[in-house]
Amino acid sequence: MRIDILTLFPKMFEGFVNESIIKRAIEKKAVEIHIINFREFSKLNNSQVDDTPYGGGSGMVLMVEPIVEAIESVKQENSKVILLTPQGSPYKQEKAKELKEEKHLILVCGHYEGFDERIRSFVDEEVSIGDYILTGGEIPAMAICDSVIRLIDGVIKKESYEEESFTNNLLDYPTYTKPREFRGLQVPDVLLSGDHEKIKEWRKKEQIKKTEEKRKDLLS
Repeated sequence: MRIDILTLFPKMFEGFVNESIIKRAIEKKAVEIHIINFREFSKLNNSQVDDTPYGGGSGMVLMVEPIVEAIESVKQENSKVILLTPQGSPYKQEKAKELKEEKHLILVCGHYEGFDERIRSFVDEEVSIGDYILTGGEIPAMAICDSVIRLIDGVIKKESYEEESFTNNLLDYPTYTKPREFRGLQVPDVLLSGDHEKIKEWRKKEQIKKTEEKRKDLLS
């Protein structure tokens, strides 16, 4: 998979691509990540890519020309172009599984007051990671990359994500490790029993219980 991230702030991704699972995925050649700076496509001497909005209003708006040219500089026949915006469809685990099957993702990070509306004519879909406002699309881009890349074959063990939260609309079951007792808090006996069928049954019940307590909306 290839992922191109279009942004005003490339340095924000330096730690992201050089640490942990993302770094290992790149080293394994499971994914290529390229960071493209909008400013490289500016026609202005100061590399400006934003301007005041027509009709007045606060803030600055990203201009259509440099953003579209940045998209077109990397777009291929099999590319999916995603605009990261609060107006987009809510991002969920099922979407991560869907995007994992793509050969090429282009993630367009917004900033300032927003985009020139015409930019929307050059993307395939719009995605939002939640009903709140961030200063830009860089954090959503990282979140989407992380959630997709970890699903690529060989990046992490398959069993690591097959029974985790949001599988079958359930939250993950409780997990424990040493010590067996800490300040009066005990590891459940069933996990020490060695009976794998009982453990499996207990975990399923705990998933349902936790989902009912914390995210009943998932069960509906």
